[in-house]
Amino acid sequence: MRNTDKKAYLVGGGIGSLAAAAFMIRDGGMQGSNITIFEASPVTGGSLDGGGNAEDGYTLRGGRMLTTDNYECTWDLFKSIPSLEHAGQSVYDETIAFNDLHLPHSRARLVDRNRFKVDVSSMGFSMQDRLELLKLTEADEDTLGSSSITDWLSPAFFDTRFWTMWATTFAFQPWHSAVEFKRYLHRFMLEFSRIETLAGVKRTVYNQYDSLVRPLVAWLQAQGVNLIMDCTVTDIEVQESDGRLSATAIACQRRGLADVVPVSAGDLVFFQNASMTDASSYGSMHRAPARRTKHDSHGWRLWEKLAEGRPQLGRPAAFNSSIPESYWASYTVTLKDSAFFDRMERFTGNSAGTGGLVTFKDSNWLMSIVLAHQPHFAGQPAGVQVFWGYALHPDRIGNFVAKPMSDCSGEDILRELCGHLNFDLELMATANCIPCRMPYITSMFMPRAKSDRPLPVPANSVNLAFVSQFVEIADDVVFTVEYSVRAAQTAVYQLLSVQRAVPPIHAHDKSLKVKLDAVIKAFK
Repeated sequence: MRNTDKKAYLVGGGIGSLAAAAFMIRDGGMQGSNITIFEASPVTGGSLDGGGNAEDGYTLRGGRMLTTDNYECTWDLFKSIPSLEHAGQSVYDETIAFNDLHLPHSRARLVDRNRFKVDVSSMGFSMQDRLELLKLTEADEDTLGSSSITDWLSPAFFDTRFWTMWATTFAFQPWHSAVEFKRYLHRFMLEFSRIETLAGVKRTVYNQYDSLVRPLVAWLQAQGVNLIMDCTVTDIEVQESDGRLSATAIACQRRGLADVVPVSAGDLVFFQNASMTDASSYGSMHRAPARRTKHDSHGWRLWEKLAEGRPQLGRPAAFNSSIPESYWASYTVTLKDSAFFDRMERFTGNSAGTGGLVTFKDSNWLMSIVLAHQPHFAGQPAGVQVFWGYALHPDRIGNFVAKPMSDCSGEDILRELCGHLNFDLELMATANCIPCRMPYITSMFMPRAKSDRPLPVPANSVNLAFVSQFVEIADDVVFTVEYSVRAAQTAVYQLLSVQRAVPPIHAHDKSLKVKLDAVIKAFK
């Protein structure tokens, strides 16, 4: 069967599936009309979302960090996707141009309980911290195994300025995987020496849904790709013969009607196994988000069904068994005047879009906010401003609100935020704060064995691929757009025998200069 005759079915409409569809067309020679994406929600994009409006309030569950020193597969893709707003430019081109105009350089990365901007020129390491960090960084992954970060670093390390900045930039918790922490230290060694200014972080023109997902979906639709929304896939039927595994049918439900889509020999199935934003829930200004679990969605259930009795397809329980260790909460604030932005810009010394995260280091919730360049949403009206924040410890009692963030409405969260800033709450008179609870947002960071994640194309698979944050890709880091795109490109190239190499990971950690800069920073 020629690639032009093949059909492909993609379960899940997140960035992994969207990227896979694009690579099938661009590099695999497939026809867009032969590609179908099934998505349970009304919109594509998965965790790269952005919604709402100026009247009801905008919503963002989060935004993944981007750099142009890494993200090789992501930019390889978006160099091919046309901008929706700048004729003749790709999404990559417009992103580079935007960042040339808005250079990041945080002047208020950490703020203490007295609203002092903390001096972050030193990482605050003791010699013991340096030696332990070096030991972890140099340990091989077999030695690290399923250990946690706390198995390698002493309690004092987690009080350093470095840990507070690194943890809140990348959303690490002390109990997370030592392997994942080590991978980040290597992959982002360039960022180690500039973590206090976030100088290496790049932003998209708008939120990542408007800037990445919308143009990618528009391009796919122009190629004839079929997007079937509000369609829940309940099963992927597989057949095992002579030690080989093939997907043979897809069972789904749409608008209350059940259907089975047969998968012919030679056709492909791509599955987004689980989602970091699975079972998310939103609150409002006067209501806390509902407490949901995996039983409230189908994301984990399908992977569990497929993996049962098939160890080569991974072990979901390694990631979804402890919500207290994998969840945090975020919030999006819509403002009808500039009073808060004006006050924050005077306090931080950064105009919106140049400062990155501001973390309140003494916050019981470990609370952070970021003021992006405005407008942050396509079509956002003039006079409306939007900012986003999150907290790594939403299960703890607040400093200014006597309850856990998990039980807080948007109004409560704004009270806590103004308390840390010592701002009058009247500054938030026009604000609409929408909180979001995400029980599995860092589930991919949970301690795990290498075998707990399937390969993008499992060793015995004929036509079934996995594209998500829960696959195994050597040396790369989860909780990034890059990981999903790399998984998609790897799987497509393998199943379609594409004679083009997947862009290699830039080994910045092998550079003598980068290593020297990191050592100098560690001893400041």
